[in-house]
Amino acid sequence: MRRDIPYLIILIVMLNTSGCNAPSRMYAPTLAFSEEDLLQTVEAMPTFTPSSPELDPELPSSSGDVPAMWPTLIPTASGNEYLYRTLPGDTLIGISGRFGVNQEEVQSREGASLEGYLPIDLVLTIPRQLGAMSSAQRLLPDAELVYSMTANDFDVARFIQQAGGYLNEHSEIVEEEAELTGSQIIQRVSSELSVNPRLLLALLDYRSGWVYGHPVGAELERYPLGFRISNRQGLYEEIKIAATQLNLAYYGWREGSFTTLHFDGATPVRLDPTLNAGSVALMHLFAILSGSSSWEDELYSPYGFPVHYFNLFGDAWARADQSADLIPHDLEQPSLELPFLPGEGWSLTAGPHNAWNAGTPFGALDFSPITAAEPCEDSATWVTASAHGTVVRARDNAVALDLDGDGYEGSGWVIVYFHIAEQDMIPAGVDMAVDQRIGHPSCEGGTASGTHVHVARKFNGEWIPADGPVPFEMSGWHAVAGERIYQGQLVRGDQVVTADPAGRAGSTIIR
Repeated sequence: MRRDIPYLIILIVMLNTSGCNAPSRMYAPTLAFSEEDLLQTVEAMPTFTPSSPELDPELPSSSGDVPAMWPTLIPTASGNEYLYRTLPGDTLIGISGRFGVNQEEVQSREGASLEGYLPIDLVLTIPRQLGAMSSAQRLLPDAELVYSMTANDFDVARFIQQAGGYLNEHSEIVEEEAELTGSQIIQRVSSELSVNPRLLLALLDYRSGWVYGHPVGAELERYPLGFRISNRQGLYEEIKIAATQLNLAYYGWREGSFTTLHFDGATPVRLDPTLNAGSVALMHLFAILSGSSSWEDELYSPYGFPVHYFNLFGDAWARADQSADLIPHDLEQPSLELPFLPGEGWSLTAGPHNAWNAGTPFGALDFSPITAAEPCEDSATWVTASAHGTVVRARDNAVALDLDGDGYEGSGWVIVYFHIAEQDMIPAGVDMAVDQRIGHPSCEGGTASGTHVHVARKFNGEWIPADGPVPFEMSGWHAVAGERIYQGQLVRGDQVVTADPAGRAGSTIIR
């Protein structure tokens, strides 16, 4: 559907891989792009329609229909309030932000507690304060945005090979290090940012035909998704931009801070508060790529992206329905230990900050060993396993420890350790016991100002905030966020450890 409403675009893209603190010096974040670079992304490239597979305009856009159990807003008899039925992953702070009301104004009709993750289908009464809003049609389930259990059995390399398009032939140098194939690039970005590979492949095919066809012209080869950032050319950079922007809207919607689509030189669009996070993420991405003139056609027309996604991968909603809830309301963290041995002195050098990169929630903590070594000098200390589990990924200075032992990173609890030195790093496939050695903390991987380990959690592929409904707790210490990123504390009873990037007094923690 189209709306004759002018819009305004404001694009902020931050692509730094986990930038972390350590005792050497203060971390100074910088924007990845200049304002001039960002404005280049407004011009979206023409959409390429591949010859195979055929698009079927008669396919039901039910892949984006609102499920019957999740009705849109229902005004109460007075007309001054809405009845809203909660979705998986909803929290009071998220709902109040999306509806533009104070938390105390949100009431449960059943008198249920509104703490933590809320039970699904809980009916809430909320003041009616919003004006014109976007469509309420849901386009993509959350489990198909996140690299979740719906993709556990999806073989990225095999799919790309069978598709036989340009992506199967492509390779490029990534971050001036190794040459990666197209499938390796998709898998790396999907795993690191935890964005579903099906979604990234569908976007790539829809925008440039790389999966089933062959791009025509140098522009499609340099910028296959159409962001056109001059210093971010190539498949890896474009896919990473897309995954970052998807996460930015997804987790921003979760916490109630991302509520509006912005366009250059036109009126913003307030998002309907009954949308799910996956749909909002898709809407945000197409607002960037297609602009105010055509983003709705790209999403809601018979030839739009959701129909293309259906043709490539079948019914995403059916896959999601067959899986467990992405975030159950009674979610609890298993027992975890601090990621170093008892008796050792380490510093909490960063409180809650981005779990991976900009766009992911503040789900990570940083710890640095207390030594006399120079910043970023190789460390002889060891990062250790916080729980029993299986190493399901160990590459590019990251180790993912699967705690449920099913061998998949997209289901159950997973602890991710980053900035692990390549030398002596535990390989994938190893079953770990608590306190078993994972590797040495280092400056390797991403942006780091000193030797440390960055630790974050995922559940069913979704990054979990460190100070949220399920606080990050290790050895009885639970994380408390500060007023700003990287600030914060670990608290155990009346004991408090305060994050300090220089590792000064008060930041020391000993198991």
